Amino acid sequence: MIHKTIISGCLEFGNARNFDYVTKTYTQRAETHYRMDVLFKCEDIFVEETATLNIPRYIGQATYKSWDNTIKLLEYIAQFAVAGDLSAWMTENGQVIKQAMIEPKSEKVAVQSYLAGRELVKEEGRENEAIAALNTAIEKYERHALAYERRGYLNYKLKNYPEALEDYTKCIAINASRPEPFVGRAAIRIMQNKDGDAIAELEKAIKQSIPLQPIHWNARRLKAECHLRREEFKEAATELKFFTQRAFSTDNPNHQKLRKAWFNYGKALMALNEFGEAQKAFNSALETARHDGDVADAELLLHRGLALRQGGQSGYLRDWKAAADQGLARAAELLEEVK
Repeated sequence: MIHKTIISGCLEFGNARNFDYVTKTYTQRAETHYRMDVLFKCEDIFVEETATLNIPRYIGQATYKSWDNTIKLLEYIAQFAVAGDLSAWMTENGQVIKQAMIEPKSEKVAVQSYLAGRELVKEEGRENEAIAALNTAIEKYERHALAYERRGYLNYKLKNYPEALEDYTKCIAINASRPEPFVGRAAIRIMQNKDGDAIAELEKAIKQSIPLQPIHWNARRLKAECHLRREEFKEAATELKFFTQRAFSTDNPNHQKLRKAWFNYGKALMALNEFGEAQKAFNSALETARHDGDVADAELLLHRGLALRQGGQSGYLRDWKAAADQGLARAAELLEEVK
């Protein structure tokens, strides 16, 4: 039985000598260990000019055996790399049935420094230690795109925006097929109130990712918010329709963004005079769990009341009263206006 298979990423081998050894090893193991029952021939994925194994995006069909053979071979080859990673998915009817993330884990200093820095990024208060580890990875291998991206994120977090932008741009110069640095640059443009520039970056992130990746949907949501601020309501509604129709698992970071996404979708629909659909969006927002810093019930009730009234339906006074009872001043003002 065959299944849809997606594989993408890049592994860097650093120099011609290492690259030559790796390509010979790949060919030999493909022939002797797996009898060529793998998804890629050596010449399909290795790039001599850059000393890389590069799979921008492969979409094809594979049996379980071909998948397993390919993943095992790529995992073996990855241990000779100094940087990079590969992601792979096997799906059936849109559901992931196999998944793999392949990266070097050797004792090379560039590898271990990056792995240490990446883990330190996750710990509050250890940003400077993380930057130091990532600096070491870059010093040992100056084309370390992933280290530049993670350092860019840290600089963004520390509000060192020019340095963050420089790091993200260096990452893209090395490997423009990754979505993360484009989202990073978009976040900086948003901070600079340059939503038009942010949209251009997010479009690249969407193009360089796939719907199986959380970052794909994060980019769509951020793009919708940019459109909403620019009063490009049709574009915002399109992105938010895709986002809110996606079934995110509870461990997907986008799951916690659903309530606000429904709220923004409702606002975009109201601006398009689709009041009935806007009411449904606000209903969905009210039914979605609230997380820290999320849209309050009172705000949702206020806007649902506005949608009801502008759509010529009753019930808006009840919503405004409930919102006013929760302390929302604007709802109380609207109630006074209609007396």
